[in-house]
Amino acid sequence: MRLFAAVLPPPDVTAELGSAVGELRKLPGSGTGAGLRWTAPAGWHFTLAFYGEVDDELVPDLSARLERSARRTAPFALSLRGGGRFGGRALWVGATGDVRPLRLLAERAEAAGRKAGVTREEHHGYRPHLTLARSREPADFAPYVSALDGFEGRAWTVGELCLMRSRLPVSGVPGEQPRYEVLARWALGGSPSRGAARV
Repeated sequence: MRLFAAVLPPPDVTAELGSAVGELRKLPGSGTGAGLRWTAPAGWHFTLAFYGEVDDELVPDLSARLERSARRTAPFALSLRGGGRFGGRALWVGATGDVRPLRLLAERAEAAGRKAGVTREEHHGYRPHLTLARSREPADFAPYVSALDGFEGRAWTVGELCLMRSRLPVSGVPGEQPRYEVLARWALGGSPSRGAARV
């Protein structure tokens, strides 16, 4: 299974971001003809650690370690703000608020994968971002980043860590996107009312 750990924004936050993205998509050159592939709101998330293809027998150990990581991390406040780009390949919206515990949770999720034997390499300098669009060819994302400068979404309390499965497109239809499903979710801080839930 192709797995990663993530934080998912709540529906009211993604709806607010959706309105902002709707405005971005009105900018010149934003169409698919320009080579941009906009991510769907259903797939919006903050990746904490990417594990790649994971053997089924390693998932229980990975899950147990992620549950411990969640229990050791208190809930924290976050909101979406501003934007950036990774060269000409990806456009993203950033985060503000309690970013330090988000980075700590990412470090713990990465360590969980490493200790479970599923992370191949260690990454440094985690940059919280939620990907909005990608391009196979180098694209000029500068106008979009500028348009996102004044964007700041509503704050929410991050209360859980999710283990996600990514199913890559197989149809060959242009523009088809990966499908994501939540395999498990754990409450941050080990809240007894939420606990761990397998989905």
